[in-house]
Amino acid sequence: MNRVSWDQYFMAQSHLLALRSTCERLRVGATIVRDKRIIAGGYNGSLSGQAHCIDEGCYIIDNHCMRTIHAEMNAILQCAKFGVQTEGAEIYVTHFPCIHCTKAIIQSGIKAIYYANDYKNHPYALEIIQKANVKCQKVALDGMVIDTKSKEKRIFVESLIQKLADQGICDDEIKLLKEKSDRLFNSYF
Repeated sequence: MNRVSWDQYFMAQSHLLALRSTCERLRVGATIVRDKRIIAGGYNGSLSGQAHCIDEGCYIIDNHCMRTIHAEMNAILQCAKFGVQTEGAEIYVTHFPCIHCTKAIIQSGIKAIYYANDYKNHPYALEIIQKANVKCQKVALDGMVIDTKSKEKRIFVESLIQKLADQGICDDEIKLLKEKSDRLFNSYF
């Protein structure tokens, strides 16, 4: 049996957190870890008790959503709210942090940033990461699949099966295709 590495495990957690995102522009998740233990998690979404982008749309000013708190900031604020120390911790993020989140990560004492996807990697963010001696590393999931588009894929497959049915493919064959589709979309491993 092959076990996933710690980096892949914590990055997978961040991808799962991203599925809770309420901003329609980009789903991001962040996991803060100390001594191989998860101490906080966050995703990009609205303030508690406020309207969400998925409900009322994004509130865009200068190409940024004002309604959304970034995943990294939510995770750091969760630590602050509950009195959990971030000094010496590591953060796993689905996307390279923006400049503001990078500053908060450094200021909170986090010693390493692991990210899965490049996303508008700001040169100044890279500069201050290096100057602060914060480790920054891209982490691939190496074959692990966390599908954030499964609903869209299922709808697409169902529409294809329906088109085949509309073209007169026999009922038994349509039934087999539907069963295979259900097995694929209802299994996790």
